[in-house]
Amino acid sequence: MRRHWAYFKYVVLHKYFVFVECRRLGVPTWIAILHDWDKFLPDEWIPYACTFYSPDGNRQYEPTDEFWFSWNLHQKRNKHHWQFWLLTRDTGETIALPIPHVYFREMIADWKGTGKAIGKSDVKIWYSDNKDKMKLHPKTRNWISQML
Repeated sequence: MRRHWAYFKYVVLHKYFVFVECRRLGVPTWIAILHDWDKFLPDEWIPYACTFYSPDGNRQYEPTDEFWFSWNLHQKRNKHHWQFWLLTRDTGETIALPIPHVYFREMIADWKGTGKAIGKSDVKIWYSDNKDKMKLHPKTRNWISQML
């Protein structure tokens, strides 16, 4: 039960920080409120809680196949994840589609809110460390450079 309480506190804190950032970035209120609603569904809640928290509620990171399935599901449910905008063609080639501006702003708010929730608020450093791992449309990458 401590694991679930710890995860609940994190999700609520994350949603709060993302909501604040969404409002700063002009994301519509309804999108800010619904941000990550699916993390409360059992098919995400349970694998996430078990991956990020031990039974006694301490932080850990022990991903399982169930977690990876849930993470993929979360990305495909939420337009604020850059992975949502990847198209895998029948040839196996993956192309990045441009992210519509409203979801781009929500993505930035998500990055900032996540950083604040885990005590690492410098999103520029995080992006610099991770940008080469992201497959982004050039238009989207340009927007990120301008915004950060």
